[in-house]
Amino acid sequence: MLRKSLAVWHRRLTRSKALPILAVLAASTWAMASGTAQAAGPLRVGINSGLSADAVHQAAKEAKEQGLDVKVIEFTDWITPNAALANKDIDANYFQHIPFLEDAKKARGYDFVSIGVGTMSKVGLYSKRYKNVSDLPNGAKVAIANDPVNGGRGLVLLDRIGLIKLKEGLDFRATVADIVSNPKNIKITELIAQQLPTALDDVDLGQGYPATLKQFDIDPNSALIFDDVQKRFAIQWVVRAEDAKEPRINKFVSIYQNSPEVKAILKKHFGEMTVPAW
Repeated sequence: MLRKSLAVWHRRLTRSKALPILAVLAASTWAMASGTAQAAGPLRVGINSGLSADAVHQAAKEAKEQGLDVKVIEFTDWITPNAALANKDIDANYFQHIPFLEDAKKARGYDFVSIGVGTMSKVGLYSKRYKNVSDLPNGAKVAIANDPVNGGRGLVLLDRIGLIKLKEGLDFRATVADIVSNPKNIKITELIAQQLPTALDDVDLGQGYPATLKQFDIDPNSALIFDDVQKRFAIQWVVRAEDAKEPRINKFVSIYQNSPEVKAILKKHFGEMTVPAW
């Protein structure tokens, strides 16, 4: 009888101790799950303002319908999106090609990787004053992008039409310092890429990108010369290396790439000037 009473007492004591412990564990588990959800919040994607952003907003709309909350954050330059990614203010960005990314990583030590490819675009030289390259006067004012890679693309085009001569073998890595001949004594100004469309009012010739030109009612097809659509300059979906396998980011990239509506928006805005590279 005594043994039976002791056994009953032991079970009650064990249960009474276990219940608070279980409650604490349950509360802790809920708090951790809740905290994780709150910490995660919406997926934050950084892009450049412009018509290309419309396609990303469309993908965000479709993601919402699939249960993935995406906040699209627009930037007006090509420096801040990488700084924001490094500072964890955003979870991914979509504005740069591989040569630009590699240059940024080398210059600033970013630990970034590409997890998917986006669109690729032609780049051209435009003029509001002249219809042909041969009409450009001596001392013509020319505007190109001021970042190392895209400025190099502008210089390659100037070399191709004979306005300058660059050192051999540099391609898009060329800088103004690599000009070895300038027969027409053109005056080159390097500007932030987003300023190039407005600069066309003040220069004789300027570098241009389809995504920004149309915002200023400039026909992207009106260039005096284009470079080729090159996959090495395709825009990339970029994340911190630690997030390369983050499911939400990869799901969103997949939604963007597989959406007929996204492709339709790109086609409407740019025709064959900007095309999917995937």
